[in-house]
Amino acid sequence: MNDMTTNLATYSVVLTYSAMAVYVIAFIAFALDVAKRSGNVAAAADGVGAPQASTAERTVATVQGGTVVLEKVSQSSDGGSARRGGTRFERVGMAMTILALVLHVGSIVLRGIAADRVPWGNMFEFSLTGTGLIILIFLLVQLWQNLKFLGVFITGLTIILLGIATVNYWVPVVPLQPALQSYWLVIHVFVAIAGTGFFALGAGLAVSQLVQTYRQGRSTSSKLRFMETLPDADRLEVLTYRVILVGFVLWTFTLIAGAIWAERAWGRYWGWDTKEVWTFIIWVVYAGYIHARATRGWRGARSSWLALIGFAAVMFNFSVVNVFFKGLHSYSGL
Repeated sequence: MNDMTTNLATYSVVLTYSAMAVYVIAFIAFALDVAKRSGNVAAAADGVGAPQASTAERTVATVQGGTVVLEKVSQSSDGGSARRGGTRFERVGMAMTILALVLHVGSIVLRGIAADRVPWGNMFEFSLTGTGLIILIFLLVQLWQNLKFLGVFITGLTIILLGIATVNYWVPVVPLQPALQSYWLVIHVFVAIAGTGFFALGAGLAVSQLVQTYRQGRSTSSKLRFMETLPDADRLEVLTYRVILVGFVLWTFTLIAGAIWAERAWGRYWGWDTKEVWTFIIWVVYAGYIHARATRGWRGARSSWLALIGFAAVMFNFSVVNVFFKGLHSYSGL
């Protein structure tokens, strides 16, 4: 490894740590946004706040009830909620997330240039690229649906995964093993990473749906007030299903592409390797989730718990199978 490669790899690590630091700022901002939402809801329920906002809240509450009260809070002059532009903290969180992603992409690009290949040939590189894609998917999905309330979950998950990767999985830049020197590395692994990103987003929505169901099922809503600014449990469940459906399509392609690559590399499509088995288990869990919801009428908490089981299987496949189980895919570990 020459000096230029070493320097690029070092700069990549520096950018990775810089991105993590900015993600922490974004996480704090999103957490403060949650606190701000809770405060706004409490103020609306108690009939206190700025004079203008207070008058509007009382008038609407008399006509249509609490839901519209929240809509008025979102339009108040203090920037109170997420329905119309969000709080200042939410906007800071989104801005910091975008800035962190720029640094994150820079670290991925430098790692790829240093390695002279796509930067997902081992656990560290997979983690680096995977977390970046999770953030990118989170940001792009905002063009379709306002899911900024997942900022705490997504940035928190990214910080944890990047921290584990840099501490435990980092390895110097090395050439790929012969089995990985294929264009299927670009296709198969990238699609798997993209599928994982949608599954992560679906997991965040599933958690939100469970919390919302719990809150709506209680006689009092004195706790978890910020959940009143989010979509209701039924809407969250529908969003979970739609996001996971995209991830499932990508994971199906991952499974098929992996089989084709295995035939090219080892002369067989399926060999019951540990990694292959767990990839199939993940596919079965999510296929069961989609089937149960579409044909068995599973809705609400049961559906969301199954979605979380699927994501737990994804994390197990990534963190345990890759590291502790030996097999033909062991080269993709440390």
